[in-house]
Amino acid sequence: MAGEPQPDCLFCKIVSGDIPATIVRESATTVAFRDINPQAPTHVLVIPKAHYPDAASLAAAEPETAADVLREAGLVAADEKVTGSGYRIVLNTGSGAGQTVFHAHAHVLGGRGLQWPPG
Repeated sequence: MAGEPQPDCLFCKIVSGDIPATIVRESATTVAFRDINPQAPTHVLVIPKAHYPDAASLAAAEPETAADVLREAGLVAADEKVTGSGYRIVLNTGSGAGQTVFHAHAHVLGGRGLQWPPG
């Protein structure tokens, strides 16, 4: 069921504490932790504590929580001191876009030049 923890979901297991992660921020609705395969000097994932397979389904079901994810992403960027040089928030949706964990999440990337177009 959408919103409920999924037993086989890596990110649900991080939320529950069953899998360790380097957590950098936590709010009532989100957890932010360092990516284990960073693509930039700052690479932090911000996830909702509720399980939704992608950002679009999260926004449709819980728009306030989707906004919390974006707010926390901005706070992560400030904490990581990348707001002055610029940073990117990436929300991949679907395997064709590079999503590999099907639990909504935002990537906060910064600390180096980020080219356009990405990918």
